[in-house]
Amino acid sequence: MRVLVTGAGGFVGQAVLARLQAEPDWEPVAAYRRPGTAAPPGVRALIIGDLADDWQVGLEGVQVVIHCAGRAHVMQDTSADPLAEFRKVNVAGTLHLARQAANAGVRRFIFLSSIKVNGEATEPGHAYTAQDRPAPGDPYGISKCEAERQLLALGRETGMDVVVIRPVLVYGPGVKANFRSLLGWVSKGVPLPLGALHNKRSLVALDNLVDLIRVCVLHPAAANRTFLVSDGDDLSTTELLQRVALAMGRSPRLIPVPAAWLMAGAKFARREDIARRLCGSLQVDIGDARRLLGWQPPVGVNQALKKTADAFLAEQPR
Repeated sequence: MRVLVTGAGGFVGQAVLARLQAEPDWEPVAAYRRPGTAAPPGVRALIIGDLADDWQVGLEGVQVVIHCAGRAHVMQDTSADPLAEFRKVNVAGTLHLARQAANAGVRRFIFLSSIKVNGEATEPGHAYTAQDRPAPGDPYGISKCEAERQLLALGRETGMDVVVIRPVLVYGPGVKANFRSLLGWVSKGVPLPLGALHNKRSLVALDNLVDLIRVCVLHPAAANRTFLVSDGDDLSTTELLQRVALAMGRSPRLIPVPAAWLMAGAKFARREDIARRLCGSLQVDIGDARRLLGWQPPVGVNQALKKTADAFLAEQPR
């Protein structure tokens, strides 16, 4: 079975490609944006500079598309019209690819979306579900929400199966952005005022996300469904830092500052967005994946954090 992976050079795309290579009867095709990118041995490389380009040749014989490419969430977007930029790639580009896929006879289109379609935060103990009314709060989330709706409509129009997966924050070897900063703080023993937080946040290990994608490639019950994905083991920010420290063999240096004090200080420093992510809750319910697909996260949080921490430490200069 031939499977096309877009964004094959990205954090998630590379891992998806590696997992597909382990399947003896699957033939992955890797779509890259930059010319000269080398695919893994035995994998056909397809160079597509823009999602709006012609995909006809790349889609020949493809039965499943796993769409990981897109304009990623930008912490400090300097675009004059961020929503227009996100829509150009995440909505128009995605629909262009999907329509060509349907015309080429692709049976299933798996779209890697985002939990930001649901919203930005939950009350502790009240997790998001796939059935909740979407409430995206930023241009990135809006673009993913619009892409989901138009993809599902295209599926109904053409008969191509559409599967939507909304991950929470993904971590694993090679993780970037805020999670990498967290690893750096803990590894250096930086004292952090995050020792008294009782929020709950869902995370997903890269291996767990990739495993759900693998299941969705063929499972008949995945057709035209939306799945939220996490490790199924929600942690407070304090617990996460403690487990990361344990994975690194470090002693956590956490100062027990109340969340209200942190929020007040962040407001004064105009960094409320960061404080909300550190102090607030965001939980998801993965019951649909468990019930409909018989899926369970194959990797535990401690194991995944150890793998992530080991890879990070191995990259550090000695």
